[in-house]
Amino acid sequence: MRRSSGRFRHRAVVLAAVAALLAGCADDGGGDSASASGGTDAEGRTTITVGVFGVFGYKQAGLYDEYMELHPDIAIKETSIERNENYYPQLLTHLGTGSGLADVQAVEVANIAEVTATQADKLVDLSKAKGVRKDAFIPWKWQQGTTADGKTVGLGTDIGPMAICYRKDLFAKAGLPTDRKKVAQLWAGDWGKYLETGRRYQDRAPGGTSFVDAASGVYNAVISSSAETYYDARGKLIYKDSPAVKEAWGYAMDAATGKLTAKLQQFQKSWDQAFANGTFATVSCPPWMLGYIKEKAGPKAEDQWDVAAAPKPGNWGGSFLTVPSAAKHKDEAAELAAWLTAPEQQAKLFEKQASFPSSEAAYKLPQVADARHPYFGDAPTGKIFSAAARGVPTQVLGPKDLLIKQNIQDVGILQVEQQGKSPEAGWKAAVKSVDNALDL
Repeated sequence: MRRSSGRFRHRAVVLAAVAALLAGCADDGGGDSASASGGTDAEGRTTITVGVFGVFGYKQAGLYDEYMELHPDIAIKETSIERNENYYPQLLTHLGTGSGLADVQAVEVANIAEVTATQADKLVDLSKAKGVRKDAFIPWKWQQGTTADGKTVGLGTDIGPMAICYRKDLFAKAGLPTDRKKVAQLWAGDWGKYLETGRRYQDRAPGGTSFVDAASGVYNAVISSSAETYYDARGKLIYKDSPAVKEAWGYAMDAATGKLTAKLQQFQKSWDQAFANGTFATVSCPPWMLGYIKEKAGPKAEDQWDVAAAPKPGNWGGSFLTVPSAAKHKDEAAELAAWLTAPEQQAKLFEKQASFPSSEAAYKLPQVADARHPYFGDAPTGKIFSAAARGVPTQVLGPKDLLIKQNIQDVGILQVEQQGKSPEAGWKAAVKSVDNALDL
């Protein structure tokens, strides 16, 4: 659960912020996540170091303590850098030099394509680690951490299957159904139906409210439900001609020019205040956002929000655990990474920290299967998000996906939504910004 630079940037630090809200702290251990592999502690135990960004929740959920009880000869020391944009460059530097590495290093989903393509020779093949079961993971998540030649260098931690969170009170005032199954039927299978519902909402909307928070949120939801986005399967950059990008951009422009949005920028103070004031009716939400909404909307909105299936399954967020080949305790680290990402531990982490499992086997466990969220009308969140996770397409990830998306959203979409420029002008500005960022 980890975003940054004033505006949170992809799943990474968003999830850290949310986990901090849920856990009451912003850092599992403090310090530099690239601290070197440990030796032994004062009691003679082998010290396994874990480097992460933000809050992964293992410490808060008691998983480190549980593992050490099961393995009295092991001590675990975690260090964390709050922001992934600071953490990741350091990780690349240490992988390059082969020094200063923790025994276990986390990698954010926005960086996993680059890691599998360029750093796999510096990482352990975890498919061979004791306790790892490929069939326990959602297939698309396993694939993200696996190289083209079949070496699995990253074990999936959490994922961010997306639903639509909506205000029942605002839907009722606009003459729309409020039951979560009937709401999901309004837009099942089609993002166009979602916007059509928005037009119906705006026709009778309560004063001062909008159907959706932001056009960038619409873009993110649509693009996250597509398989091939900014790169094709051969690694070629295709964002200018990508059908998925054109579709997501088109829906975002329909929302912006159709006056369906509150013209907000996600994870800014104005967005937080809009939750508190109840000024928009829907937002695309992965599991980690439920805690964020609860925090920002506050007690007065309890049972006003609910959760329905999204038009199409998509994913927003996720991370991986890797073990560097230069780690001092490779075998012990691989065993720890396998245990932390096993179904039972992922289910415990979801129950205590709201990190949704990437292990499909965890969905049958009671912590997930029976999960409900009282703030959201006792919504069966375990079932809703499990169904979404199973439907997420296997996405083609590229090394600069996040950079491209940021420029499309923060430059192109904002110029249309907040400055009143035409969609054509907004797209031209986005392309120029992306190409400059990529040095094309």
